[in-house]
Amino acid sequence: MVKFKFIFALSMLCFSIIVKAQDAALFSDSMKKDMCDQVKNAAQHAWKGYKLYAWGADDLKPLTKEAKIWYKKSMLMTPVDAFDTFTLLGLNAEAHEAKQLILTQLNFNIDNDVQVFEITIRLLAGLITAYELDGTKKFITLAIDLADRLMPAFNTPTGMPYRYVHLQTGKTRDHINNPAEIGTLMLEFGKLSKITGNKKYYAAAKKAIMQVYKSRSVIDLVGEQIDVKTGKWVNTRSHIGAYIDSYYEYLYKSWLLFGDNDFKIAFENHNQAIKKNLISKTDHGWFMHQVDMNTGKEIGTTYGALEAFYAGLCAFSGDIETGRKIQEANYYMWTRFNIEPEEFNFKTDSVSNASYVFRPENLESCFYMYRLTRQVNYLWQGKVMVESILDHCKNEVGFAALKDVQTFEKANSMESFFFGETLKYAYLIFAPDKTLDFNQYVLTTEAHPFKMERHN
Repeated sequence: MVKFKFIFALSMLCFSIIVKAQDAALFSDSMKKDMCDQVKNAAQHAWKGYKLYAWGADDLKPLTKEAKIWYKKSMLMTPVDAFDTFTLLGLNAEAHEAKQLILTQLNFNIDNDVQVFEITIRLLAGLITAYELDGTKKFITLAIDLADRLMPAFNTPTGMPYRYVHLQTGKTRDHINNPAEIGTLMLEFGKLSKITGNKKYYAAAKKAIMQVYKSRSVIDLVGEQIDVKTGKWVNTRSHIGAYIDSYYEYLYKSWLLFGDNDFKIAFENHNQAIKKNLISKTDHGWFMHQVDMNTGKEIGTTYGALEAFYAGLCAFSGDIETGRKIQEANYYMWTRFNIEPEEFNFKTDSVSNASYVFRPENLESCFYMYRLTRQVNYLWQGKVMVESILDHCKNEVGFAALKDVQTFEKANSMESFFFGETLKYAYLIFAPDKTLDFNQYVLTTEAHPFKMERHN
């Protein structure tokens, strides 16, 4: 009997090895290369449209073939967001064009009243990465100038920043802020301190993000809105979606990048609370619901494109199994509605916001899950998602967001993060590991790679 069990176990092991080998063969190196080539072609197509119809602007409006300016004057959102993507994809001509445009035209001494968070994650991060990848000093000179113009936002009684600041006058506004916009400055300002040796950027950003942590509830959750003047919560709705999401992401990544144990402690406390209070286990995977930050009582069952990031963060921080279950839900959301909607109710299985604006988070989690597990199903997931975008969003001059994922009606938008994040993650899923080594880089929330610091 013992001999039979041994033979049976051995045969099952051999069968498992054969199946795994067959699965690996199902997505060959040539298929990976083909997917990489498709993404490169998409990047070139979209950049050509930007050059023809929006050169020097922030974004291209792909349906009307017009330029989009975010504020009063362009700050070259698309070229700055796209430069490192072009570099990683080996699109040297496009990278050179973006670089020359940035170095000759980008100027922050302008009459723009800007959102601190968006400008930080797109422009400040993009310039820092450009400097680290390319070495041209003007990139970091521009980054320092921008950061100095954003610094007045931190001048509050709590150290948590205002949402908006004027680049010339330093005038601030909007004191009702949120954890994501407060906390998602740490990598960028911290990295600038490491590069320049000026500690003021790190200190301001750390004080801000740790003040959010200090304001957490007794069950270690944060709410959706907080008054940066008083430190009082004005909205206690808690979740891992918009207004909160990247706060959690930056606690973990800041610990990785800087080795500051305060960030690790904060992340681990929050992450335990998230898993305890926010996960809904279903037949289609694990979704994330909304609760009251103080009681943990469920108050909503919507899930969407932004929440999809958490699968990757779980896996990246060491919890592969939770990541796997959430990515199962992410992929269900994508395939159930042709392309993922901005938001749907997972309990009623109905769409509550049918738009698709090129959110990268599902692709991001797919990338992390494949890198960390090497399971071929994530390559297939990536292929389905990437080809959905290429098939349904492409037009003659670029790629257009969708008003409705169920009808594929297009919207007149191609934001800079399509280059900075969506195309980058689409490529990285299939690219060789050396394209972006986890041991050498940490990706910001806008997917700009920052070189790892050496720390004890």
